[in-house]
Amino acid sequence: RKLSNPEFCNSHYVVFCTKNGIIKKTCLSEYSRPRVNGVNAINIQEGDNVVSVCLTRGDEEILVADKFGRAIHFNESTVRPMGRTATGVKAMTLEEGDEVIGMVSVCDPENESVMVVSEQGYGKRSKVEDYRITNRGGKGVKTMNITDKTGKLVTIKSVTDENDLMIINKSGITIRLKVADVRIMGRATQGVRLINLEKRNDEIGSVCKVTSETEEDIITEEDENISETPQNEVNNENEE
Repeated sequence: RKLSNPEFCNSHYVVFCTKNGIIKKTCLSEYSRPRVNGVNAINIQEGDNVVSVCLTRGDEEILVADKFGRAIHFNESTVRPMGRTATGVKAMTLEEGDEVIGMVSVCDPENESVMVVSEQGYGKRSKVEDYRITNRGGKGVKTMNITDKTGKLVTIKSVTDENDLMIINKSGITIRLKVADVRIMGRATQGVRLINLEKRNDEIGSVCKVTSETEEDIITEEDENISETPQNEVNNENEE
C-alpha cells in the first residue's frame, strides 16, 4: 500500500545479495509501478542467484555471511543506488567452493543480535558490535567455528528477545524456540545444539524468524484435538 506514497518510496531501498557475493541497492520508487508479469529487478550473471533481499532506509548496517562460517559487516551507505537492470558490486570475497547463505540489515544494533544456524542444528547469538565494520568486498571475520559436528552455515538472522525461530529439517520436522533462550556468546565459538537430528543424513532445510507468542496464545496439540472433536460427540459424552 505504501508504494503509492512518494515520500516512503524515495526514502527506502531494496537491497539484493547473491550467492556469489554480489550486492545491489535500488530505490523503492523504481518498483512503484509493478506490472502483471513483473519487472526486471537485478541482472544475474550465469551461475549466480539471489539468496536474500531486504527493505532498508538507506542508513542501516549490512551483514553478509558465507557457508564456511565467516561474515562481513559494513554500512549500507557504501553501496550506491543503482537502476533495476544493474548487476551490483562485490559485497564479500569468497574462497573457492564457498557461497553466501544470507544477508541481514540491522537498524537497531543495541537491541538486535546476530543469529546463525548450521546444517547439523547448531546455532548461536552474537552481538552486532562483535563484528567490526570493515570495507565492503573483504573476506569478513569468523561468525561461527565450523566443524564436522556443526556442518556448514545455512542461515543468518537479525533477532531480538521478542522473536521466535521456526527451524525446519529437510526430513519435514519443525520446531519453534524462543530466541531469548539462546544465550549470547562470542563470534568464534561453536554454538549450542538447537535441534536434534534423529535421521541419518538429515540437515536443516530452512529457518525463519517470527514474533514471539505469550503462553496464552500458544495452542497445544491437546487443544487442537479438542477443537477438532465434532460437537455431537461432545454432547453424547455429556449425556452419558
